[in-house]
Amino acid sequence: MTTVRVAAADLGAASGRVIAGTVGPGTLSVEECHRFPNRPVRTAGTLHWDVLALYQGVLDGVARAGTLDGIGVDSWAVDYGLLDADGALLGNPVHYRDSRTDRAADTVAELGAAELYATTGLQFLPFNTIHQLVAERAGARLGVARRLLLVPDLIGYWLTGSVGAELTNASTTQLLDVRTRTWATPLLDRIGVDPSLLPPLREPGTVLGAAAELGDVPVIAVGSHDTASAVVGVPAAGENFAYVSCGTWSLVGVELTEPVLTEQSRHANFTNELGVDGTVRYLRNVMGLWLLEECLRTWPSASREDLLAEAATLPARSVIDPDDPVFLPPGDMPARITDACRRAEVPVPSTRAEVVRCVLDSLAHAHHRAIADAARLSGRRVEVVHVVGGGARNALLCQLTADACGLPVVAGPVEATALGNVLVQARALGAVAGGLADLRALVRATQPTVRYEPRV
Repeated sequence: MTTVRVAAADLGAASGRVIAGTVGPGTLSVEECHRFPNRPVRTAGTLHWDVLALYQGVLDGVARAGTLDGIGVDSWAVDYGLLDADGALLGNPVHYRDSRTDRAADTVAELGAAELYATTGLQFLPFNTIHQLVAERAGARLGVARRLLLVPDLIGYWLTGSVGAELTNASTTQLLDVRTRTWATPLLDRIGVDPSLLPPLREPGTVLGAAAELGDVPVIAVGSHDTASAVVGVPAAGENFAYVSCGTWSLVGVELTEPVLTEQSRHANFTNELGVDGTVRYLRNVMGLWLLEECLRTWPSASREDLLAEAATLPARSVIDPDDPVFLPPGDMPARITDACRRAEVPVPSTRAEVVRCVLDSLAHAHHRAIADAARLSGRRVEVVHVVGGGARNALLCQLTADACGLPVVAGPVEATALGNVLVQARALGAVAGGLADLRALVRATQPTVRYEPRV
């Protein structure tokens, strides 16, 4: 086996990055080559992603990364671009936070919640792709569309011309049969969408083709849902762990070999998303650091570091439900948080630091509830919680999560998504071998982490 250098294009809700990774026996390191903003654009009342700017950001970043052996793309889930018969994009993808799906809930509900869950295993979320397609029927694009490509698959198509749907991200659409790992075509028929719109499925590690515009570098399908890549990068030893992939969202759960499709699981609003190497990411979506970021956007002169330091000196006073749908849209988050405290009849924060403490206490308790429910519903014992992603930098949130769970928290790596992306590429290229346990052993051996013990 030899050492390879690959690029991970990681597209997040606020920014995109291209990260170069060097991988080989005993070697795993990453470096950021390029970061670019991801600014949604509202036109004619609809919120869109500027996917062409994202694609250009990927091209610029890969060009800056130097000589490469591979490229992999991951992003957020559920959103898609529609292509016409000529393969041209029919407008920018609509943002999952757009209100168009408000009109789709009744139609999706007609499918039957129990039947839908038994087939797809997905948490009921109003922005899942199935809701978006129902909303799409009100416009003209669906009538002329010939292919639907999720965002990483769209970037891969532009790079290589290869049309397909990577399995981990396809499993977030609520259009995939989680048991057979195939498209649930009867669901598409029932919502009035032609099943031929969905492309062939492919596994992580599949080589899509060469990116001619970038010197014929191979493009490799990775766990293209960013959480799938992040879970690959969890430095766990053994199977008795929970993970919190913490960024805009907190994805909180355990890793299983089979989905949990019980009625108890459905009522607990757990999701069964597919992972790398045939695994299942059994998790609940928690609103995550979106609440804090929107607060900071409302307070442009505030110092994040100062607010977190002051919040750490405060007692826990107010816990609210961070998953209340009122928090989903952009806007004045501090005002919505104080309103939620009034409705919950808990102390209303009077300072910015108290708002921050409320957010972090609420997230920590939500993490605990999700982990306890995941363990109970799946039968998986949890001995340690791994916090990866940007939230691993937030020492207060990590400590509060340890306290709420009564379990040690291992924070890091921050770059778990990029690490998981480059590891899947490296394995496809023959630079490393083995299963997830082997990949995670390399993460543990090379990446720094911080351990937080629960305070009595």
